[in-house]
Formats: sequence, structure tokens, C-alpha cells
Amino acid sequence: MDSIKNVFKTKSLQELQKTLGLKNPMAVPALSKIVVNMGVKDALNDKKNIEKANAILTQITGQRPKVTIAKKAISGFKLRQGDQIGLMVTLRGKKMYDFFTKLVAIILPRFRDFHGVKKESFDGHGNYTLGLVESTVFPEIDPGKVDRIQGLEISIVTTARSNKEGYALLKALGMPFAKGNDHG
Repeated sequence: MDSIKNVFKTKSLQELQKTLGLKNPMAVPALSKIVVNMGVKDALNDKKNIEKANAILTQITGQRPKVTIAKKAISGFKLRQGDQIGLMVTLRGKKMYDFFTKLVAIILPRFRDFHGVKKESFDGHGNYTLGLVESTVFPEIDPGKVDRIQGLEISIVTTARSNKEGYALLKALGMPFAKGNDHG
């Protein structure tokens, strides 16, 4: 199978340049990085939960996650500044393209009643964020070994300057958007 990066550089780049009406091929948006973020439930009650989530995220991304800590104290959640509350991984280069391919070709189609991802999840600068309710949809995770369902958030950061450019880029890369009126 041809890598998504090669397909993008050979075919999609020219099409995207025409679609967006850009004269300079260097102005065509591209993937910059993918950040996979996981807030760990009950991380404060049991430190083993962070370790279990760490193992899951390592299996999913093929990279060791960074532990995220609370920036400020919130008494309602019994949270102190500096507490370990989540994990994150930043993927770039080949791992980023491999993860994106796996997300589009394997993970998203596995959802029951999947009709495409929402077009509204852009941030205004061409970056796209997608939340998954559970990590067991990834083929690397054995659902029998997971004792607690853990969600995660995938942020696809692009060099696009607008939602329209970001949408065109992700569409060209094969992101299955929900049917309906195109983003404009």
C-alpha cells in the first residue's frame, strides 16, 4: 500500500492547489502534527490508572506518552496544582502519517452506525479535533484486558489558515466527513 504521504505529494497536492486557488505550491496546507490526548479518570485516587492508560496510549501510538499535570487547583474536583491528570503524545513525520492512515482506514469505519465525522469540529484555523469515547476501537487494544473504558481526543494540526483550507486538506487525505452540505 502506498503511504498516504506519497499519495498526497504526487496526486492530492496539485488538486488541492487548484481547489483552493493557490499559485504557490508551498502555500498548500499540510499535516503538521497529531496530538493524542487522554484525561485519566480517577488518576488522583489510584496512581495505577495513569500507568494503565500509559500502556494503552503507548500501544495505540507507538510512542511513549508525556504525563500532563494540573495547572491550577480546583477544590470541587479535589484537584491540586501539579497533580498528574492525563497523558498526551505528539506524533510527527512517518508516525503521524501512519497513525492518520490507521485512523481513517481502520478505526473510524469500525464504529457502529458510522456516517462520517462532523465538519463542525474545526477550530477556526484549519485544525481538527475528534473525540473517541473509548480506546478499545484500536486493533492493538485487547478489550478483555481493559478494566475501565477510557476515552481520548485526537487533534490533527495542519498548516491551513482557515477551516475551509483544513477541510479541503483532510478531505483530500481521505477523512470520511459526514454527508451533507460541504464546508464553505
